[in-house]
This record gives sequence, structure tokens and C-alpha cells, in this order.
Amino acid sequence: MSGTEQQVRTVEVPGAVLAVHRGAAGGGADGRGPGLFVHGLGGSAANWTALMDRLSDVVDGEAVDLPGFGRSNPPADGNLSLSGHVRAVIGYLEASGRGPVHLFGNSLGGAVAVRLAALRPDLVRSLTLVSPALPELPPQRSAWPTGLLALPGVPALLRRLPAGRRDVEAAAEDLLRLVYGDPDGLEPAARAEAVAEYRRRLEVPHAMQALIGSARGIVSAYTERGEQALWRQAERVKAPVLLVYGLRDRLVAYRSARRACEAFADARLLVLPDSGHVAMMEHPDEVARAVRELVTDAAR
Repeated sequence: MSGTEQQVRTVEVPGAVLAVHRGAAGGGADGRGPGLFVHGLGGSAANWTALMDRLSDVVDGEAVDLPGFGRSNPPADGNLSLSGHVRAVIGYLEASGRGPVHLFGNSLGGAVAVRLAALRPDLVRSLTLVSPALPELPPQRSAWPTGLLALPGVPALLRRLPAGRRDVEAAAEDLLRLVYGDPDGLEPAARAEAVAEYRRRLEVPHAMQALIGSARGIVSAYTERGEQALWRQAERVKAPVLLVYGLRDRLVAYRSARRACEAFADARLLVLPDSGHVAMMEHPDEVARAVRELVTDAAR
């Protein structure tokens, strides 16, 4: 999404080098709490620009590109599991010394944030989860194609498809219809930016590898039991939590919201009837208002 130009730097963490995008300076910087934003599967730090801009006066925000996504190269050891991504984000927080932070996560980034908050509560002030990828059985039918990426043989089949079978604009349009509740309501500039970002990803040699590896990581995390189970870890989170769900989400069903509200010790819920999977991009004003309340309460 378009917004204030961000500064980007790279930070070496255990097993990877992360691209870190710094948000707008904002006003009243001295009183702001540090924030860290973690994107979802196939996304990048740019997914958070609109929300970071709106919170710049209360949250000193930075957004990371997870290993293999955005401007970050794949991890050196090839570990694209959920725990691998958590390791990278914890490594960044330790290297930067910015914790505890207001932690934000969308989809895959939501699962990363939950596990991080459970394992390292000292690094988290509050937690904002936008359509978090927590285990949901059975998944929505519209989410099955994403899950299929984790199956052996499917990625190889995708690579054999003729390059000219579908143009970039059509593929980007399909993606927008998957993650937005009302893709037809997108401004022309936002739509053009989405197409440009999709085209850029196609030119990155490791993009498919990162997508497939991380999809497999989510599926694997859904099957974990005991103390590593994501719902069990959600119950261990003591920081205040804002849960954001869209009623038009085609990837994470709203029915998960009830279980999430019960799992977290201190949870509040924002439901957006017209939002899809990326409410922070589609309805940033509404999400920002709820986050402000969360940050204010956490400061108390």
C-alpha cells in the first residue's frame, strides 16, 4: 500500500538476514512504545504500511520481511517452518534491544506472534492478531488451494505450467479476490501497486521456494501436539490481545474467533463485516482505532 516512504535496513539474526522497514517518525516520538509488524504467507512488510502510518504517533513501528519474503533472502539452513520464522523474529528483537514491543501479526505472522509471545513473554507488551493462522479443522473450502501448496508434487506441477498461460494482471486479480473482502472497492493506485508487487515476486528466484516451505510449515504446525500446539501456546499468552476478524475472510473463518477469545487470557475482539483476510490493509482506520485502545490500556 502507498504511504510514507520507509527506511529499510538489513539485520543479521541466527540463520538469516532480515530486511527491516522503519515506519514514519510521527509526532510525540518520545512517548511512543516500540512496535513490530509481521506479515502473512506470501506477503511482505509493505502489507503494514497503511496501519503503521496511522499509528505513527503512538507506536514506533518497524516491519520485518520474514526469511524468503519481501527483501529478505531465504534462511541459510532452509528452515522455513513456523519455529524457524519465530527464531528469526526473536533474533531480531534480541539484536535490536527494542523489546518488549507491541507485536502485530497477520495470518502466518499471527501464528508467529502467538508462539513468540508464549515462549518469550518478556519481549511482548501487547499482541494484535489480524486473521491469525491458528489451527482450524476443517479449513474453509476456499483455503484448500493454499494448503495444497504443502503437498508433494503440487509445486513441481505449478512450475511446469506454461509461463504465458495466465498474465500477471489476471493472477494478481485472483490474489486480491482471495484476500480482500471487497476487491472491487480498491483504489486504482492500490490495485496497480498490487500488480507491480506480484510481478516483482515472480522475478525473485526463491519466491516459490519460500511460499511452499512456509505453507508446509503452517500445515506442520497445525498437527503439533502437547506444549508445542498453537492453541495450547495461546493459553499461555498473558499480554493483552486484540483479535481482528473479517466476515468476508476466505482463508480464516470467523468461527475461529470464539475459540481464540476463550484461549487468550486477556482478549478483545474487533469484527469487520466487510473485511477479508487483510483487514489492516482494507480497513486500516477501524483497526487503528482498536489498536489505540489496546496500546493505551497496555500502558496502564
